[in-house]
Amino acid sequence: MRPIAFPVLVILALGLLAAPAAAQEKYPSRPIDFVVTWGPGGGADAMARQLGSLSQPLLGVPLPASNVPGASGNTGLAQILSGKADGYTLATYIQDTLMTLPMGLARYKVDDLEWITRTQVADSFLFVRADGPFKTIQELFKHAEANPGKLRVGATGFGTVDDVTVRFLGHRGYKMITVPYPKPGERYAAALGGHTEVLYVMEFLGIILIWIGYRYSVGRPGVPASTGDPSPAGP
Repeated sequence: MRPIAFPVLVILALGLLAAPAAAQEKYPSRPIDFVVTWGPGGGADAMARQLGSLSQPLLGVPLPASNVPGASGNTGLAQILSGKADGYTLATYIQDTLMTLPMGLARYKVDDLEWITRTQVADSFLFVRADGPFKTIQELFKHAEANPGKLRVGATGFGTVDDVTVRFLGHRGYKMITVPYPKPGERYAAALGGHTEVLYVMEFLGIILIWIGYRYSVGRPGVPASTGDPSPAGP
């Protein structure tokens, strides 16, 4: 099973270069707000706080992070788009939010944002509990095929890469249901508590999930993974 890498986290700023020059002031001269467009406890949250901590000595000002989850990351972006383009607000932007643009769920355009840098690329996978009934990807898809719409997949939100992956698998005959959880902690707890049977998450967090009892392995045909050929037979 060949893993496919997707860009999972991008940092952006709105009007970063415009206002400071107009005001003829040293930039930055005050704290820069760092909006995390997802809830606490997830990869975007951890990445933003780490970047803020590492950037403070370089910029000379703090970058306090605030979590503004909702609408697959677009609630936090709406906060930026409604504010001043003065370079004092940054936000996380992951592929799940990007996917809402072609899905017609976003009210802005890519050109409305000033992009700074891509910070991470990682694979995404489907996870199941280690003590659950599915030991291989073949078993998971066989059950989904025989029981369409019965398996619930904990995902970041509707219109995201998670949701598109679930829909794609449904078109291949393995119909599962997307259950959105904009707060990562709730998404993991739902899977652990049996409210969802499958968890969609990227590899970065998958390493952590090994410790809490999830079946996980990279590059092995028998492991339920959302990347690569979804055929039960495997490549």
